[in-house]
Amino acid sequence: VQLQASGGGLVQAGGSLRLSCSASGRIVSNTHMAWFRQAPGKEREFVAVLKWGSRHTDYADSVKGRFTISRDHAENTVYLQMNSLRPEDTAVYYCASDPSLIRSSRWFPTAYDYWGQGTQVTVSS
Repeated sequence: VQLQASGGGLVQAGGSLRLSCSASGRIVSNTHMAWFRQAPGKEREFVAVLKWGSRHTDYADSVKGRFTISRDHAENTVYLQMNSLRPEDTAVYYCASDPSLIRSSRWFPTAYDYWGQGTQVTVSS
């Protein structure tokens, strides 16, 4: 599986962006697809995850109510709609996937075998 992330950019606080992550190859129903982010000098942190078949989602507390993860089955693409952006959301955002991770590990980057290249999101105050 190859992942291609896009959609980052510069936005003012309170604005919105939508990130996309296109996947090559077949995505099985048990696949978890997630977004992580990494700010300079900080560890990579979980943002949101979606299970492909059930569309069950989970979010980091810091983005609940502001970010929405979704998928387009026909396009093999997962999205991250980000609203009410804050300067602290500034980071490189990565999409990740894994077809067989244990559900309890879905918040941890080490659980994912496949990664996109990252897209920069910068929120100005």
